[in-house]
Amino acid sequence: MKKRMIFLGPPGSGKGTQAGKVAELLKIPHIDTGSMLREEIAAGTEEGKTAEKYINQGQLAPASLVIQIIKNRLSRPDTKDGFILDGFPRSLEQAEGLDAILKEINEQIDYVFNIDLEEQILVDRMAYRKSCKNCAQKYNMKFNPPKADNICDICGCELTQRADDNVETAAKRIQTYKKETEPLINYYTKKGLLINIEGNRQIAEIFHNILSVLGIMNVPQYK
Repeated sequence: MKKRMIFLGPPGSGKGTQAGKVAELLKIPHIDTGSMLREEIAAGTEEGKTAEKYINQGQLAPASLVIQIIKNRLSRPDTKDGFILDGFPRSLEQAEGLDAILKEINEQIDYVFNIDLEEQILVDRMAYRKSCKNCAQKYNMKFNPPKADNICDICGCELTQRADDNVETAAKRIQTYKKETEPLINYYTKKGLLINIEGNRQIAEIFHNILSVLGIMNVPQYK
């Protein structure tokens, strides 16, 4: 049975992690906007060339272009058993564009998962993130610090932090999300598709919650 999903959630909610785990288990594509744009650019498509011009100028690709790229991606054979959209749609305009695409290619969305967390937890998750510059192992200095201060547990190299991982920037990103993306929660609630998932839990617990909604039980490796 096909499972076509959208994952919503503010920055730091872990939606990308959960989308990736579900996609891996179900062997369906995990389609995130950033990777999709990079693929189009690498392939040298007309849409990719146009997107590259915007990106090189430090601008966001317009909604109409992203919608066309999404249409191209959802038309590929690997989506025949389902797909997960992560980072799209980001606005009501994009959601309506997606509806038009799905109608045109005779597809539909089955589930919209919204990973929900309190704002302060989100800020702390982003503002205290660090990663190993050598092996890319990720840490949170507040919730999941390394054993030795600023040193990776895995390879012993120094940890680094992105310049935009700070309290002020994190708060701004969350406010932008609320303004642009939270209206989608009402949009998909009215369609009867939205499932709220409590995000302040262990990754495995959230994953089990999502699998139970999908009707997938007794997956041995995830017990």
